[in-house]
Amino acid sequence: MFGRKNTAQKSKLQYDQDLLDSIDEAKSDWLRAQETQNAISEVDDEIIAQTQLARCRYLYLYREARFRKVHNNRIQSSVFDY
Repeated sequence: MFGRKNTAQKSKLQYDQDLLDSIDEAKSDWLRAQETQNAISEVDDEIIAQTQLARCRYLYLYREARFRKVHNNRIQSSVFDY
């Protein structure tokens, strides 16, 4: 009963921090997949699918952060484009 709101607020902050960390990891995975795709001369369907999957994962996490209104200097609105 006492401190319940404080505990919920801490868990939200922890979840938001984990979400930001996941976004950073997803972005680096996506950039690495793009670099791999660009570096290989004969790109097959699996490499293209891995790049698209990394992009979709990043965009999903980014949308979740925007939905949760997570504000931080690590997320830039300019990287989210269609």
